[in-house]
Amino acid sequence: MVFPGVPQVFEHVSDRAEFKRVAHRPGLELYRAHIVAHAFEPHTHEAFGLGAIESGVERFRYAGSDHLAPKDTVVMMNPDELHTGRAETATGWRYRMLYIDPQAIAEITGEHGWWFRDAVAHDALSARKLSHLLEQLWQAEDELSFDSLMFELLTGFRQHACVDKPHAAEARKRFADVLDFMRANLAEVLSLDKLALVAGLSPFHFLRSFKTQYHATPQQMLMALRLFEAKCLLGKGLPPAQVAAATGLTDQSHLNKAFVRRYGVTPARYQQQVRS
Repeated sequence: MVFPGVPQVFEHVSDRAEFKRVAHRPGLELYRAHIVAHAFEPHTHEAFGLGAIESGVERFRYAGSDHLAPKDTVVMMNPDELHTGRAETATGWRYRMLYIDPQAIAEITGEHGWWFRDAVAHDALSARKLSHLLEQLWQAEDELSFDSLMFELLTGFRQHACVDKPHAAEARKRFADVLDFMRANLAEVLSLDKLALVAGLSPFHFLRSFKTQYHATPQQMLMALRLFEAKCLLGKGLPPAQVAAATGLTDQSHLNKAFVRRYGVTPARYQQQVRS
């Protein structure tokens, strides 16, 4: 879909990405894209990323490993996991995603503690069904239809989910204060010494332990959190320049470049899509 007045920022003319929200269900965000040349830098949605590959092949790094997701596969990402994304084939890949908060999953399904052991499931029948449901969600004309489809979609993903929390998630609790400190000080200049002090570790002991736990450096995590917060503020209608200042980015130009690298659309385009 082309939006008047919104610049095309991708390197390839076939690259497209679009977000959508619904007012009556907070904590949900729909996304669909066809990516040929763009390479997504490490980012997080702080939500489950659940989707299906409709064509082509995606290569992405997630939880310290590289993954390939070809046509008719299911993709599942846990919250707070930084990941990348790029095309593995010359024609790119086309896919649909749902980004959903854990609280929303619990409310809809009645189950707490969902998580996914595998990032990719090679299940063509499931992938096609889930992709169709994701497409129907975009077209839902009323709240009842949307909610019914959402319940059916999560029921479909349930077969791929676990409900007993993994030990890895429990181990992450020791860095919870560090992540909270980052989120509370996104606009500030944060040093390795400051973050290590919060963790109660020496600077490079902290750096090594953090990298082992998250498969990312503290700087990469901080940038991911800054851009996720920028996405939240844009969704609330704040001007991009104000968002840049509030999230510790140099200026609006810095926000534009960093946002496109992680989410595939400009801040202005994202704001127009989710608030239309």
